[in-house]
Amino acid sequence: MLFNIKTFKLNINNIEMDCITFGKGDKPLIMIQGLNTNGIKGAGFLLAYMYRKFIKDYKIYIFDRRKELYEDITVKDFAYDISLAMDKLNIKNAYIFGVSQGGMIAQYIAINRPDLVNKLVLALTLSRNNKTVESVVNNWIELTKENDMKNLIIDMVYKMYSQSYIKKYKLFIPLLTIIQKPKDKKRFITLVKSCLTCDTYDDLNKIKCPVFVIGAKNDEVVGSEASIEIAKKLNFKLYMYDDLGHGAYEEAKDFNEKVYNFLMNKKSSN
Repeated sequence: MLFNIKTFKLNINNIEMDCITFGKGDKPLIMIQGLNTNGIKGAGFLLAYMYRKFIKDYKIYIFDRRKELYEDITVKDFAYDISLAMDKLNIKNAYIFGVSQGGMIAQYIAINRPDLVNKLVLALTLSRNNKTVESVVNNWIELTKENDMKNLIIDMVYKMYSQSYIKKYKLFIPLLTIIQKPKDKKRFITLVKSCLTCDTYDDLNKIKCPVFVIGAKNDEVVGSEASIEIAKKLNFKLYMYDDLGHGAYEEAKDFNEKVYNFLMNKKSSN
């Protein structure tokens, strides 16, 4: 197969989660996605194509959030789930790449299970709440409760992407409001609420592995300062996109290259 894609379910201590693996390398790379409206099921080829830069050198693992949620679940709980999954699959000393909510989860793994982490990439994420993320999250929750799925997706698009990117793909926004709307509103609200449970700032100094922090100056979801303060606290490398927002991981053509170069100890052109 082109990307060596495999999908399966893990059930550990009654915690069930969907999993996708792809890649032909022998280095384990855990990619932790941000908030997802409908999970990773059926997204294997799309994800493998999106991260094809890593196919040759890494075996990539993507774990969905657990199937059964409880109301006050936290990103720390999701970190525990991934740690269990890595133990189950005998994955140690892995490269971990977390985006947005995934970056929150990745921090907890690095803090509480340093044996699992070789290098860490934290992209478009935060270590503690701020007014920007609180406003965004509360708005998304209210729109979902009101069953206003159209304006929910529209707000997500406009909060994430640059105006030039939106203008380029504006014709596709009506389609996105259909295919990206949450199928399970209760689950989505619980996942959104969990974004406000990250509180790692005071423990960031417990992270001992090399870290690369990526942020964006126009991030309207977690705020640009969130990435800056993580990098300052850790005293590690920071790259900020000047003209992009929270969706820089999709919008920036060199995003995966920057991550790849850090993981492979290659010098970046920037």
